[in-house]
Amino acid sequence: MNKRAIQWIIGLMAAASIGIIILQFTLIRSAVSMKETEFEQDVFDALNAVAENLEEQERYEAMRHFNGYSRLHYQQIKTGDNNIVIESYNKAFGEYNDALKGNSNLLASLGESGLFGALRSDNMPVETRIPSLEQLDELIKQELADRGIKIDYSYGVFSNPDNTFVITDGHYTAKDDSPKSFLPGVKNLYTSDYRVSLFSQTSQGKPPGMLMIFFPNITGFVWSKVWLNILASILFTGIMMYCFMYTINVIFRQKKLSEMKTDFMNNMTHEFKTPIATISLAADSINSPMIAGNPDKVQRFANIIKQENRRMNSQVEKVLQMASLDKDDFSLKLTGVNLHEVIKTAVENIGLQVEKRGGKAYADLKAERSLVEGDMTHISNIVNNLLDNANKYSPDNPEISVHTRNVPNGVEVIIKDRGMGMTKEARKHIFDKFYRVHTGDIHDVKGFGLGLSYVKAMMTAHKGTIDVKSELGKGSSFILFFPFYIG
Repeated sequence: MNKRAIQWIIGLMAAASIGIIILQFTLIRSAVSMKETEFEQDVFDALNAVAENLEEQERYEAMRHFNGYSRLHYQQIKTGDNNIVIESYNKAFGEYNDALKGNSNLLASLGESGLFGALRSDNMPVETRIPSLEQLDELIKQELADRGIKIDYSYGVFSNPDNTFVITDGHYTAKDDSPKSFLPGVKNLYTSDYRVSLFSQTSQGKPPGMLMIFFPNITGFVWSKVWLNILASILFTGIMMYCFMYTINVIFRQKKLSEMKTDFMNNMTHEFKTPIATISLAADSINSPMIAGNPDKVQRFANIIKQENRRMNSQVEKVLQMASLDKDDFSLKLTGVNLHEVIKTAVENIGLQVEKRGGKAYADLKAERSLVEGDMTHISNIVNNLLDNANKYSPDNPEISVHTRNVPNGVEVIIKDRGMGMTKEARKHIFDKFYRVHTGDIHDVKGFGLGLSYVKAMMTAHKGTIDVKSELGKGSSFILFFPFYIG
């Protein structure tokens, strides 16, 4: 996949993700707005129900008193000239009985005249028309609970003639000419939008008071109704974003792996091409009549063929070795390995190559216990690989050193060089398969990029660790830990 296609995919995925997040935010905001509207409607329904209940109780009490009044006067009326009065009372009595059965329109029409009109309490203070504080408190609590509103609130009964609250939260309030001097918590009631008129059926045209209520935590209550939706949205959006980021990471990793494999194939081709060409030339030379009659020259070219063949076998072995590591298809022959002996041999071998370049390689072995648990072959390969890299990535006159010391439970080995060093980004990937540090204009560093990957895998298999410290232009240090051989 080319770079442009990847950029298009990432762009489209990013746009889709942003669109989904905006859509989720809009849906959540709509849900909250809808819950706020529902809450407001439920509050007004509850307040209206309380007001209607109070008015209904007042009408009932008025009719009950009138019922007793009319019966008392009926018994005092004598027959004779009072027949018309009796008829009038009988008629009124029947009409009010009808009103008791729910004929509120009739009650309203009768309330403007006659004896019932005299019994109406339009001129009474609004607080005296409340049956009882306990009943008012219970009515409000019940109506709100019936609508699922179970949060803290403050309520008050406001007197329009007095322009002040006369009842707040189940208590009578002392009247004061200054509306600013009221009990703590009542101040919020003045600003509350939740208010309904009380006893609006009045002959004066203006209700005597209002019932108001204030909720200090409306926002928390509304959000509690939608928190599951919000949590689900956040969860699923988070999963989507994680998958998006993971997909991008996989795309880049696969692209990088593809590039490294391509480099590997190119390197392998060049690594094989040189020995193949050398073998071909040596074979042609042996077949030449001038060389065939000279045993010394034949032997020389035969040795060249053998050496190049060994080199090719070594490269093939590295590839097969990494394939075995990937499949975990290998086994270690764990024994006690004298790490100092392995290091001495490896330093001696690399020293011959380093000296040709005007450099030096030496060992500083200070570990008192050097017997570690491991596979002799693989431990030798680990040390040789690191020394070979130190030589390859060092300029002229390389200086390579190996240091050992005892640490808790094992031996620490530090292989240092004063070569080209590595960037922070390179240090992150040096143990990846096929990865090779860029050498700028230097193109004579050969290899498949498998050496450090093999070292890392082998250190893990030996229950050891490997770390690297490096600074560009100042060299690198590889720190190894091998556990002691217990036997």
